[in-house]
Amino acid sequence: MGNWLSQVGALTMLNLRTISQRRGSALSAMVGIAGVVAVFVTVLSIAEGLRATMAATGSPDTVLVMRGGSDSEMMSGLGRDATRLIADAPGVRRAAAGPVSSAELFVVVDLPKKSTGTDANVPLRGVQETSFAVRQRFKIEDGRTFEPGTSEIIVGRGAAAEFSGLAIGQKQRWGQTDWTVVGIFSDGGSLSESEIWCDVGVLQPAYRRGSTFQSVHARLESPADFTRFRDALKGNPQLDVKVQRESDYYAGQSSGMSRMIRILGSVIALLMAGGAVFGALNTMYSTVAARSREIATLRALGFKGSPVILSVMAESMFLALVGGLVGAGIAYFAFNGYRTSTLNWQSFSQVAFAFKVTPLLLVLGTGIALVIGLIGGLFPAWRAAHLPVATALREL
Repeated sequence: MGNWLSQVGALTMLNLRTISQRRGSALSAMVGIAGVVAVFVTVLSIAEGLRATMAATGSPDTVLVMRGGSDSEMMSGLGRDATRLIADAPGVRRAAAGPVSSAELFVVVDLPKKSTGTDANVPLRGVQETSFAVRQRFKIEDGRTFEPGTSEIIVGRGAAAEFSGLAIGQKQRWGQTDWTVVGIFSDGGSLSESEIWCDVGVLQPAYRRGSTFQSVHARLESPADFTRFRDALKGNPQLDVKVQRESDYYAGQSSGMSRMIRILGSVIALLMAGGAVFGALNTMYSTVAARSREIATLRALGFKGSPVILSVMAESMFLALVGGLVGAGIAYFAFNGYRTSTLNWQSFSQVAFAFKVTPLLLVLGTGIALVIGLIGGLFPAWRAAHLPVATALREL
């Protein structure tokens, strides 16, 4: 056993030390594998970033109430009386100013993207003053909040970074009103940072919405009060509503898009991996061919076939590991935190988010590289171990 291990170690170190003599083919294999890993990790980081943004929106003690049968706020509609009944339902947190509940209106406006200049739909949300207490992580980052009853707006930092015309002091005309940006806000990295907020009482006449709203966002006394709150609304004959935790609602919105991105990324990576496998095969076959006499000599000196196989496999896996780490590094340093936006198909508006290259994605990418190295080295290693010793030695 000790002799066998020493043979494996000696052959492996020999192969690794002579990689520089085959730098062209080795570099080609590593670049191909690095490309596969970089693309795979980057594409999946889009889905992870979108999922993280949606997951950061809402909390277990915050609820969203829409009209019964509505799949999104855009499709919902609630009257003023209904929003009051919802705010007064049991389980809603009370503050000195009243229930911590905000009846809101949601429209989309056109703004050009900074990156392309093309127009995109951006959410403009009318909120009540109590909305700032409902969103527990809300914080003004620059400027101030809007004055109630005025046509002032505040902008989420994601929207401010992604779209033009949203700097403090700039004006926009939407609906029948001229709006002035007075502040930039954050909300813990949530979907709200992709939105523009204003006073709902000013937004309603600007878009001729009368006294209607689309949803109610309310904060409960505790997450355990959700069932009591929901049952009270469902049992009220004056209401026809759909009640969800905010976190569940936004997680559901992201699931379809995230799934599609993951499938697309996997398909692209699979196609590229096929090319990388052929590149690794070509590299390792070239290595075996160039060293056929050397391998035959070692076999004639008593080296067994299995150490030869393992040494060739080790070289292939080493090249794959280096390529995988390079590709993972490129994905992390070039794209982690990179901000962009995509269409939310439920609201037909843009969601600003950041790519999120997680440790799990880096591990998966490196694992794919090792699989490519394993497949790419297996057949050349088998050929090396079964080279006709007599034929190869006659070429000496």
